[in-house]
Amino acid sequence: MTILRTLCGMLALCALLLAPHTLHAQAIESLRAAETAQRALPLAPRLPRAAFLENRTLVAAELSPAGDAVAYLREQKDSRALWLLPTGDGNPHMLVGSTQAEQVMWSRDGRWLFLRAPRALTIVGIDGRSGVRVPLGGSERRRVIKLDLSQPAAVLLGERVAAGKGERWPAVRWRIVRMDAYGKRTVLREDTRWIHDIALDAQGRVVALTRFEGGHDALYRLHTDATLREVLRLRPMQRLDLLAARADGSLLMTGNPGDGFDGNFRRVLRLDANDRLQTLHQDPRGEADLDDVVIDPRTLQPLAASYRSTVAATYGIGDAQATVAAIAAKFPGRDIGLQAGSGPSAHWLVRERAANLRDPRWYLYDPRNGDLRRILDDPGITANSPPESNLARKLAVSYVASDGLRVHGFVLLPPGVDAAHAPLIAQVHGGPINHFRAGYDGTAQFLANRGYVVFQSNFRGSTGHGRAYTFSSNGDYGNGRVQQDIVEGVRWLLAQGIGDKARVGIVGHSFGGYSTLLGLTFQPELFKVGVAGSPPADLGWAMRWLVESGEQGDLPDRSLRQTLRALSLDGGDPATYARLHAQSPRVNVARMRRPLLIMAGSADRTVAIRDVTDYVARLRTLGQPVSLLVEPGGGHAPVDPIPREAYLFAMETLLQRHLGGPPPEPAGPRLRAYLRANLRLAGPEF
Repeated sequence: MTILRTLCGMLALCALLLAPHTLHAQAIESLRAAETAQRALPLAPRLPRAAFLENRTLVAAELSPAGDAVAYLREQKDSRALWLLPTGDGNPHMLVGSTQAEQVMWSRDGRWLFLRAPRALTIVGIDGRSGVRVPLGGSERRRVIKLDLSQPAAVLLGERVAAGKGERWPAVRWRIVRMDAYGKRTVLREDTRWIHDIALDAQGRVVALTRFEGGHDALYRLHTDATLREVLRLRPMQRLDLLAARADGSLLMTGNPGDGFDGNFRRVLRLDANDRLQTLHQDPRGEADLDDVVIDPRTLQPLAASYRSTVAATYGIGDAQATVAAIAAKFPGRDIGLQAGSGPSAHWLVRERAANLRDPRWYLYDPRNGDLRRILDDPGITANSPPESNLARKLAVSYVASDGLRVHGFVLLPPGVDAAHAPLIAQVHGGPINHFRAGYDGTAQFLANRGYVVFQSNFRGSTGHGRAYTFSSNGDYGNGRVQQDIVEGVRWLLAQGIGDKARVGIVGHSFGGYSTLLGLTFQPELFKVGVAGSPPADLGWAMRWLVESGEQGDLPDRSLRQTLRALSLDGGDPATYARLHAQSPRVNVARMRRPLLIMAGSADRTVAIRDVTDYVARLRTLGQPVSLLVEPGGGHAPVDPIPREAYLFAMETLLQRHLGGPPPEPAGPRLRAYLRANLRLAGPEF
């Protein structure tokens, strides 16, 4: 028996040792098979640039608590209109003809709709009654926290209490206010600390809250005398969202609290009345953070959980498992988002997304008979969406970095293109606290449609794959380990016969723009050309500016500073600043000799425009090739159609000149006028 056990143990060990190599070999074979299949397809026709600007005709869609109606926001010239569609028989009708709202929320009783715009919250009745309008932002820093599900029709607001004369931030107080559909306000709590989130019991009393403690976030329970008891202390990159308070004293939450493995992935959680933490659902594949959870609007029970990293998958929870599995079976290989009405016979709202589907598709699912009916698909909403067959296949890939870490990512293979002889573009995501997802990416699909193979690396430091993966960067964000992950991913693809090594470019926005500058500066033998959107030229300086003067500069919640400190990205720390500064593109500007296009917004509060223009001026002084496109009054990324199209046109022009590909589609009169006014520096490509 001892010999048998020893033999079994040796076999198990061998299996563990061989499994990664077997999986890696299988992944390479799968990649090569996919490339062969894509190459055999007809060459996709070149689509107009406008086809890759994601459709904003349908801004938002929300199912009522009873599942009997869908409220949606639809673009209408310079504003939006609010429409209501019955889920049974009946035609949609317009409730509000003009609104700037970006989000719509149903009241618990289904009689009111809360419309959140950047600067105001408007409340309207489903019978056309006008509710109140409340300004957001301003000197009170008013914001919408969530709906108040303890009341028939109310919302929870966070706002600043005006400080006394001569007082500064330490004396400022913050309050949580309930406001009903008629404008009645009730102060639920006032605090010296910034409150992220709260949970209410069935009587509408605050029973728990999360707040920022100056050096960390924490979860508290409230006693009946309003005193606080700390339950969980969170570390950087740990988060909690409070979903519901139960009658038994438990809390339903999502987040990633805990130490070690327990604190790695975001998941659905229950904290019982004795403060014991229980995981209700986490990624069965063991690789992804929770992305979304569906809650029954009546019972407040979790019904479904979605995970979106290398794959998009949605699973049912508890009694909803069969229903969710039945819905998912109708959308194999697709990313589905769900909303549930209350009760076993209520309709579900289903959103279908995919890497080759520009605009989401919407359906109503009837759990009584399994019928699925497409909605919101009239020509005015779905016009100009490119055919799926014309878009690139997006494959999840992983590769082993030189230090042994497995790195995740995606590659887009254009149909009808021989990938071995195609130019290869490394697209780097922003953040870096962010990640590429399995769904549609307009920029990547645009480049693929022009014949480029596109590689998207979720390098270490990216989110979505757990807290440990994010912290595996160890702060090496200069010309170090993080950049090396991107470079090694490109070289790995080239070694698999994907991409022409003589025609490799790099593009990205924000942190991706910074990585682009690094690539052209320190890896010019690999990257022949680059496009950088809103790039910080000195990451240490940029991070310090962001938390002191940028969009985080006037916020009392300074959790970002703590996160940056934990990631060794805090520009306020002299050693971190010195390290990032020494490795920055700004300091090493003389080494940058590759063609470069930079695009930025003049009113960007995430990356200072003076950081961008200072770097460009240094390049010009040295006679280095650079083009600069600046959106007047633009923020961190272009939003309006013409600036967005200009972004794609300028990118395509530069890449085509240096990597080949079809000539860019000629610019129309409005685009030409925009480029004449805002292309501040024009290289020979323009």
